Amino acid sequence: MEPLGSFQILTTAVGHFLPVWIGLVLIMGASALFKRNLSLYGRLFDSPVGMIGLALVLFWVLTAIFADMVAPFDPLEQYRALKNKPPGMFETETGQAFLFGGDNLGRDVFSRMVHGSQTVMAIAPVATLFAFMVGITLGLPAGYYGGIFDTGLSFLANLVLAFPVILLFYLLVTPEIRSTAIPTTMAAVLFLIPIIFFIVFIYCRFSTRPDLMWKLLTPVILIGGFCYLHLINAWNPAGVWMDGNTLNIFVSVVFVNSPTVFRIVRGLTMDIKTRDYVAAAQTRGEGPWYIMMWEILPNARGPLIVDACLRIGYTTILLGTLGFFGLGVSPESSDWGMTINEGRKLLRLFPWAALPPALAIMTLVLGLNLLADGLREQSLKD
Repeated sequence: MEPLGSFQILTTAVGHFLPVWIGLVLIMGASALFKRNLSLYGRLFDSPVGMIGLALVLFWVLTAIFADMVAPFDPLEQYRALKNKPPGMFETETGQAFLFGGDNLGRDVFSRMVHGSQTVMAIAPVATLFAFMVGITLGLPAGYYGGIFDTGLSFLANLVLAFPVILLFYLLVTPEIRSTAIPTTMAAVLFLIPIIFFIVFIYCRFSTRPDLMWKLLTPVILIGGFCYLHLINAWNPAGVWMDGNTLNIFVSVVFVNSPTVFRIVRGLTMDIKTRDYVAAAQTRGEGPWYIMMWEILPNARGPLIVDACLRIGYTTILLGTLGFFGLGVSPESSDWGMTINEGRKLLRLFPWAALPPALAIMTLVLGLNLLADGLREQSLKD
């Protein structure tokens, strides 16, 4: 069969993303329709920049969700006859085209790019969320109370931030570190803080209503404890939830991002605690943790949401960098960074293997940055 032309490759690739386009239209349409009821997210649709960023981010989120439907081939399946073949070549057995060509092992570059989004979406947003919960849980009391507690935590945060991020990341995910108890110990400490966060969040709000408080706390403790034991591999010896390498990368993302979040939350808390509504809450006799969780934190949400978008983008770049150096999730995975590294060895002769994952990282990070700009623009109107 004759190879597909450039226009045919483009239209066929667009057609493969049909489930993504349908999901994107439904989400964007419903969000625009009910934007007046969606607070800050709804106001995002008044910002063209924010809408473009949201569309790009949603595109890759939906691609990760529908990857098995979008990708025409298994990302690990090798076809020797299509090794380093240019875009548009057909695989004779299935009749499907290698839209973006084949890599040095005869794997479909398009399918690997699609499935590579799952790695990013499984680690970057969740790990960033964990880092925010760690930073918020420690940053709120540090900024509110000050004193020795603030000095000690700030010193530890500065100690981590003083180390080059890429080098620190590189050290944390090396095989020598993975073979020690350091990753599991770090996971045991860092993953416990989000559970404490939710317990304190609920307790300080509903402590005067014990019946409702325990209805909310019980599932948090049970589900949180169950997930906690699995995440630290206490009940997960086979790596069913997360293998050792993925756990190490996840812990590293949380550890590296938490100090920066801590400093942001601490600074916001020191500013907001001087506001009149905080003084009014203190006059009412509200406890310190209630004031921190239910007075200060909601009023700091704008800068934190913006920073979360940017931080997910930074984490995406870091994951790509680790994959490029061969320290990604798995040597066989379709991780974007690893795919770029495999393709760049023959970049002059076969550029199609490295370009699609590089463009994928670029568009996702661009979308996150534009989304952060839109959110910042709308949050300033509060």
